[in-house]
Amino acid sequence: MKELIEIQKKIKAPKNQLNKFGGYKYRSAEDIISAAKPLCHEQNCMLIMDDEIVVHEGRHYVKVEAKLINSEGVSIKTTAYAREAENKKGMDAAQVTGATSSYARKYALNGLFALDDNEAIESGSNPDAEIDYTKSLKAKLKAYKGENKEEVETYVSEKENAGELTNELAKRIISKLK
Repeated sequence: MKELIEIQKKIKAPKNQLNKFGGYKYRSAEDIISAAKPLCHEQNCMLIMDDEIVVHEGRHYVKVEAKLINSEGVSIKTTAYAREAENKKGMDAAQVTGATSSYARKYALNGLFALDDNEAIESGSNPDAEIDYTKSLKAKLKAYKGENKEEVETYVSEKENAGELTNELAKRIISKLK
């Protein structure tokens, strides 16, 4: 679909939100939608999001489909899932579902518009992106594994082996860990 190619070339959805707890920047589904709307209009396309609750092995997931439809009715879609937390302190059930929906929507939109968190890092076009990514990795490790440098190195190596980081970037991130 040529319209999607044009939107993917032009879309700019920077990470302007700040997670104060984790100390990293991120983009929300709303940020992506705001960036996509004028481009969809320019390409005479419509963006539709659809949420569905799916139960698998007793767990609730929000399944989100992001679909782009052009003026001839040709469409392309991506799907993302996010699992609802069993309980989230300070949130009622509706808020948990809403937060889970937002998370799944963000990743469905990332897939549809080919938004790559590593693109700015790899290209060097945003010097802060690598710092943000490193902080994000450290925050994830602190939350899930601890702050041990060897664990961080293992985590970064796993990301590199999965193709999510280049060898050069993985080495730079590891060198910045203290």
